[in-house]
Amino acid sequence: MTDVAIFVMDLRGGGAERVMLNLADGLSRSGLKVDLVLVQAVGEYVDAIPPQLRVINLNCHRLVNAIPALRAYLQQRRPKALISALEDTNIAAIIAKHWSRMPMRLIVTVHNQLSQEVKHAQNLKRRFVPYLIRWVYPWADAVVGVSQGVVLDLLQFGTPKARTHAIYNPIITPSFRARPQVAIDHPWFAAGQPPVILGVGRLNEQKDFVTLIRAFAQVRQHRVARLMILGEGAERSRLESLVAELELEADVSLPGFVSNPYDYMAAVDVVALSSAWEGFGNVLVEAMAMGTPVVSTDCQSGPAEILENGQYGKLVPVKDEFAMATAILETLQQSPSPAVLKERANDFSLEKVLGHYQQLLSLSF
Repeated sequence: MTDVAIFVMDLRGGGAERVMLNLADGLSRSGLKVDLVLVQAVGEYVDAIPPQLRVINLNCHRLVNAIPALRAYLQQRRPKALISALEDTNIAAIIAKHWSRMPMRLIVTVHNQLSQEVKHAQNLKRRFVPYLIRWVYPWADAVVGVSQGVVLDLLQFGTPKARTHAIYNPIITPSFRARPQVAIDHPWFAAGQPPVILGVGRLNEQKDFVTLIRAFAQVRQHRVARLMILGEGAERSRLESLVAELELEADVSLPGFVSNPYDYMAAVDVVALSSAWEGFGNVLVEAMAMGTPVVSTDCQSGPAEILENGQYGKLVPVKDEFAMATAILETLQQSPSPAVLKERANDFSLEKVLGHYQQLLSLSF
């Protein structure tokens, strides 16, 4: 019998998918039998699946078609607990669990600000789904928001207060600590080169790399520097056009998605998070774990909690390119020590997070 099933759509390169892999790995290493259940076994993180996990590929092209398959899996394997992530998948998990009539703990996890997703939704489905949550999330045994800000946002959508919990993302894992550091083979990181600012994330509206590029243009008016943005997404053409418009082609690079950005984080001088909204802000913790200073927008939920309201890195207003540029320039001149940043990053370790999930799962570790 399976102890815990982790259910996600796929393993495309998003922060939530990486977090769920970390959680599955930690639960399995604690002695539990863990299944990783995927609607489709595709995505950049497929190669990162820990070898001890049992992978269940439902092999469905649409999430709605996966609900009967998930129900059959639950009836066959009878897991003691089911954990899902992201809104559409959470709804599917709730339906399948209740349809299966199997006794198990059901925990749904929310990784972003639902109110912001509704506000910026590009289609009717995305506008409708968060409101559906008001009706279905009370059927879950627990609802986990990845920050206090996400939890406050969830409560506005009617999730039961007594069953809604804030648990930070498990970013710092044993494998993260043990990974060998490899020098980046890129001319920008050779000795004596100008400082490099790094952005990491999907090239989409939420990450707002437009503001970061415009802020970098302001930085370049004061000193020689370079900007690298790791990620892929729908806004690539727009960002490349902006770089050309600002005549920054020689100093801005968009290499695409990188499955292991940590060596880049260790090599650069500042990591900047320019998001218009976040659920948590994994990149901030990852960068601090490398001892690299960070600058972030003070967007709704996540960064202010991670940085303790500016104690560990400067916070600036959302979409304020001038404030972002000033914060980057000041951080290049003076920043917290690497040791202080690394110590703060350890507050978001897998070991600490597992204890919180242990309480919700009510299973023996």
